[in-house]
Amino acid sequence: DNSSEFIPKCRTCRRQAREQSGEGDHHEGLSSDEELTPTEVDEFQKSKDNVLEDSRKIFEDVHADFCDIRKILLKFQEWKEKFPDSYCDAYISFCLPKLLNPLIRVQLISWNPLEQNFTELEEMPWFRAIEEFSDAENISESK
Repeated sequence: DNSSEFIPKCRTCRRQAREQSGEGDHHEGLSSDEELTPTEVDEFQKSKDNVLEDSRKIFEDVHADFCDIRKILLKFQEWKEKFPDSYCDAYISFCLPKLLNPLIRVQLISWNPLEQNFTELEEMPWFRAIEEFSDAENISESK
């Protein structure tokens, strides 16, 4: 099979070309084929910035009570406490993931677990709000 011989030869040729040109910023194990040009990096950053800017506008016209996960969950908690039968009949525990999905996705747009200083999911406000709601729900069910 000639393809297995071709890969090491290409790598050797690229390494020799880098050594001759004096490029010292290459790290062994990284493919130069996958490296982005400065133009591509700029285009990606502009695109990313546009997406983040657009994501901030998604809930601009929504009342604060309906775009904050903690406030939404408090409304459901009140419903469960005041009208437990209708809450149970509505299968709210099955509906909440679909209801909260768009709100959580917007908050995760800029999250990148590959960055050095990323926030753990468990530390995010929406995660804590859901965790508190789940704990409160478990306590009320045990009563």
